[in-house]
Amino acid sequence: MRAHHIMTRPVVTVLPDSTILQAANLMLQRHISGLPVVDATGKLVGIVSEGDFIRRSEIGTQRKHSRWLKFLLGASEAAPDFVRENGRRISEVMTRDPLTITEDSTIEEIVDLMEKNGVKRLPVMRGEKLVGIVSRANLLQAVASLAREIPDPTADDDHIRSRIINILEKSDWCPFGLNVVVRDGIVHLSGIITEERSRQAISVAAENVSGVKKVHDHLCWVEPMSGMYLESPEDSEMAKAG
Repeated sequence: MRAHHIMTRPVVTVLPDSTILQAANLMLQRHISGLPVVDATGKLVGIVSEGDFIRRSEIGTQRKHSRWLKFLLGASEAAPDFVRENGRRISEVMTRDPLTITEDSTIEEIVDLMEKNGVKRLPVMRGEKLVGIVSRANLLQAVASLAREIPDPTADDDHIRSRIINILEKSDWCPFGLNVVVRDGIVHLSGIITEERSRQAISVAAENVSGVKKVHDHLCWVEPMSGMYLESPEDSEMAKAG
């Protein structure tokens, strides 16, 4: 999946000369958290987001620098802060030269870029033209879309069992003595694990196989040095109930 599959278009934009009030009202009306900033020719020149409205003089949240800190920082820091907190035009508060992606950027590339740079949205460019925007909300929608159940004609019990075994045997946390029993899409996992944290990963791997309705965990935990073992939480609960 690539950017052009999930991006929002057309893009709601704002001009550099627009006022803070105009941009804030536009974001509230459209229920969006950020706006690409374009000049009169449509060229992308910046981006403005909710974060740019957090430190504002109107609501008394501007930074309070002590005299000592002001002396150390000098005008190089204090002056830009004053502009961002008191400026009336988008050009005075926007982030210039924002990070961008192309229509062919993959979901993995997009997520990596967002995480590494601490951004929540990325304009999508076709050359010099702004054609869309991808936000965290778009990624959430993609997850929801892909997570929907899609009938698989080969998702019978035998295929399900083979797929689970194949996935787990390729993992670093495959149980020793793995045994998988599947009946009517209900999976029973047995075997030995030596790392308790692998239990959830094994269950999730099975749950993600098409056709699986439910996973029962019968994995036994064994401490390699002492040989001490514990039944799975599910089996322990069943034993108590019995």
